[in-house]
Amino acid sequence: MGLFDFFKKKETAPEAQEALNKGLEKTKAGFLSKLTKAVAGKSTVDDDVLDNLEEVLVTSDVGVSTTLKIIERIQERVAKDKYLSTSELNLLLRDEIQLLLSENNSNDFRSFEYGDHKPYVIMVVGVNGVGKTTTIGKLAHKLKSENLKVVLGAADTFRAAAVEQIRLWAERVGVRVVAQAMGSDPASVAFDTLQSAVANGEDVVIIDTAGRLHNKVGLMNELGKIKNVMQKVVPGAPHEILLVLDGSTGQNAFEQCKQFTEATDVNALAITKLDGTAKGGVVIGISDQFKIPVKYIGVGESMNDLQLFDKKAFVDGLFK
Repeated sequence: MGLFDFFKKKETAPEAQEALNKGLEKTKAGFLSKLTKAVAGKSTVDDDVLDNLEEVLVTSDVGVSTTLKIIERIQERVAKDKYLSTSELNLLLRDEIQLLLSENNSNDFRSFEYGDHKPYVIMVVGVNGVGKTTTIGKLAHKLKSENLKVVLGAADTFRAAAVEQIRLWAERVGVRVVAQAMGSDPASVAFDTLQSAVANGEDVVIIDTAGRLHNKVGLMNELGKIKNVMQKVVPGAPHEILLVLDGSTGQNAFEQCKQFTEATDVNALAITKLDGTAKGGVVIGISDQFKIPVKYIGVGESMNDLQLFDKKAFVDGLFK
């Protein structure tokens, strides 16, 4: 079975959709109440309604650029049908958001296969406090539940707490961890982790990295060094550079995404803490602006609340 085939089996299950719907409750409540006010007293979609809709999307943290794109598309649809009713606006908006997400994630995770990569190497980046370590732990749990051998590399050696958190997650999940003393060279930890993964025949390596947004050059050099060292052990590694963003920070998440994508070749996103915020619209904006697939979303505290991002299920959760 391909590395992530198990997601296809589980994440489309009714319980996964239910967890997603629950995780999006705050976003949905804010979004739909604003949408209702935007069309109050109007029977057709006119300029006033579109102006109000623009405000709804911007204040839902979809982002100005993406909002303007959605409004422009809806204007085109309205121009074709002069008598488009406000009752149809929800359906129209839902279609356009889903279409936008599909366009921005052409490399859809549902068809992802790890092929011949063994070990498959994931380097996880992101600032402190976004749920990086928790995401690593939950991902390790999901992989291990499918009998895949997983090892974690504690390469955030600048914080003693970071190494300890990785150790705790490894113990909780029941996977191996490679760590060195605090202050050790992160690239050395990554090198040792990959070497031992190859020796032990492990399937997946997940490398944690320091969550500091220090100057961009420093960040770029540090992550570049880790990548170069890993490639000496596993050519082509890391196969995935996963940027973890905190959905509850709204526009700050856009800025973090900008910084990290300029510093390294991020090719996957995980957006966490969506259950505790009304800012879930950030998923739409970040996906659109950065053209990087959102692969995982965090919708709760439990071990199983890291979900594969399903575009249709996400949009359904916003509008149901």
